[in-house]
Amino acid sequence: MRQEARKQGNKEAGGKNHFRGKLRGMKICSLLPSATEILFALGLGDQVAGVSHECDFPPEARTKAVLIKSRISHTESAAAIDRHVREFLERGESLYSVDFEQLRAIEPDIIVTQDLCHVCAATPDDLGAALAHLERQPRVVTLNPHSLADVCADIRAVGEATGRAEQANAVVAEFERGIANVERSVAGLDRPRVVCLEWLDPPYVAGHWVPEMVERAGGIDVLGRQGKPSFRVDWETALATRPEVIVVMPCGYSLAAAEAEFRNLPLPPGWNDLPAVLEGRVFVVEASGYFSRPGPRLAAGLAVLAGAIHAGKQNRPLAFESDALLVRVAAAG
Repeated sequence: MRQEARKQGNKEAGGKNHFRGKLRGMKICSLLPSATEILFALGLGDQVAGVSHECDFPPEARTKAVLIKSRISHTESAAAIDRHVREFLERGESLYSVDFEQLRAIEPDIIVTQDLCHVCAATPDDLGAALAHLERQPRVVTLNPHSLADVCADIRAVGEATGRAEQANAVVAEFERGIANVERSVAGLDRPRVVCLEWLDPPYVAGHWVPEMVERAGGIDVLGRQGKPSFRVDWETALATRPEVIVVMPCGYSLAAAEAEFRNLPLPPGWNDLPAVLEGRVFVVEASGYFSRPGPRLAAGLAVLAGAIHAGKQNRPLAFESDALLVRVAAAG
C-alpha cells in the first residue's frame, strides 16, 4: 500500500486466445495473499497450485507451492526494511523473485496478480520474464483495488474468470452484510478523531480503503485520504492533529510482530500529551489479516476498527476474533 498505484483497474491479459476454458480441474496461481483468500472463499482451494511466500490464510494455503519470494529480509527493524525498500525502488529493481521452474512445472491456466503496490506483492512487471518461459500462456487477472467497492469488484472479477460468478456474488453479499452490521452498530455515536499508522519507522499514514473503513466504523480519519496511497508523514504533523484514537497497523505484520515493533519504538516528544494516549485509546491490531489485504476479511477488520474507535460504546456488540485486537496500549516500552 505504500507505493503509488497505476490506475489500470481490473484487467485480464495474455490468455483469452489461449485459455482453454477448462474450469474444472484448472490450475490457478495466486501471486498475492488477498487473491489467495478470495480463491479459497470461492471454493477453489483445490485448484490453487501456486502461491506467494506470504499466502498464509486459510492455513491450507501454506501447503501450496511457493512461486514468489521477497528479496529483502523481513526480520529486520521497520527502519531497516524501509531503507532496503527505498534502495530497491531507486535502482528500479523488483522486491520479488519468481520461481520460473516451479511456474513452468505447474503450467497454470490462470494467474492472479495485482498492480496496486510494488512493495506489497509481485506485479505484472515481475511476471513478464516468467511468462516468457511458458509454452502455453495463461489467463492473467490483475487486481487494483482502492476502496471497499473495488474489493467487491475484484471478488466478482476473480469469480467471472474462474467460472464461480454465483459464489462470488454470495461472498460479496456476506461482505456487504458485515459492513452494514458495523455501520448500524455505530450509528449516532460520537465520531472521534482517528490516526491509522501503516508503518512506524518512519511513520506512514494508512491509505486506500483504510480511511473509508475509519469513516464506516464511526470515526474521522484526520490524515488518511480515501482511495489514495498511504504516505510518509513526520511525527510533528501526525501529533498536531491531536488524535483521540490511534490505531497502529504495520503493513503485513502479525499482531505479535506489530506489538513488538510498537513496544520497541522510541516515541516522539509530545506523545504522552495526546488525547488518545491520555485516555488510553491507542491500539495495535493485526494488519496482515484484517487491514493490509484487500479481501473478504476486511469486513471483520471493520468490526475490529469499530471496537477500537468506540471502545465498547456500540449500539450492539460486534462479533469478531478476540485475538485480532490487542488490549489498548498507551506507550511503548
